[in-house]
Amino acid sequence: MIALINKEIGSFFSSLTGYIVISVFLVINGLFIWVFPGELNIPESGYATLDTLFIISPWVFLFLVPALTMRTFSEEKKSGTMELLLVRPLTDFSIVMAKFIAAVTLVLISLIPTLVYFWSLHTLGNPSGNLDTGAILGSYTGLFFLGSCYAAIGVFSSSLTENQIIAFILAVLLSFFFFTGFEMLSALPLPFRADEFLLYLGINEHYSSISRGVVDTRDIVYFVSLIALFLFLTRTVLQSRKW
Repeated sequence: MIALINKEIGSFFSSLTGYIVISVFLVINGLFIWVFPGELNIPESGYATLDTLFIISPWVFLFLVPALTMRTFSEEKKSGTMELLLVRPLTDFSIVMAKFIAAVTLVLISLIPTLVYFWSLHTLGNPSGNLDTGAILGSYTGLFFLGSCYAAIGVFSSSLTENQIIAFILAVLLSFFFFTGFEMLSALPLPFRADEFLLYLGINEHYSSISRGVVDTRDIVYFVSLIALFLFLTRTVLQSRKW
């Protein structure tokens, strides 16, 4: 399994995919934080906060994570190496986990350079170090879990088709629906407190909660459950070849 994880991570960086995704993520966030005028621009707002990063990043990840995961199974199917992968001494779940862990590793690698933004604000604050570190740590935790959910959804989407473009579009649509779709549905006039239930099903509700700096067990359980659901569905798709 470790060898497969290393192979997947290596394949990301053997082409331009991994470098492009990480670069685009950093550039877009950097432009909104430091360059583009407006209330999201930190120097213009006058407040030492990284809220801009945690507002923009979920939307950037919405496209970049599916771009990372669209090839995980689709390319294997298209190139004909899927059967070779499945006959290895690995369970279907191990293969799914290896693909998922590799994608999550890329998400983590893309987040690490943003610590430069934290260091900059820590240094430039008046007084120096005038930051809500707890809230920032919570936001990073939420952003990592959000990216992991997108990765699980992307791996599942890739397992459904050998066309990478279709896998990408499907992953974006599913990620968008889970991020804000349930929130939109909850705004409808619904009976029996169904609006609260629908709101709870959305990623944004839990991401916003954990970004306040309070790591609630319910939010962690939600993220882990959503990831487990899509990994289970991916394994089911792989096992369907035996039916």
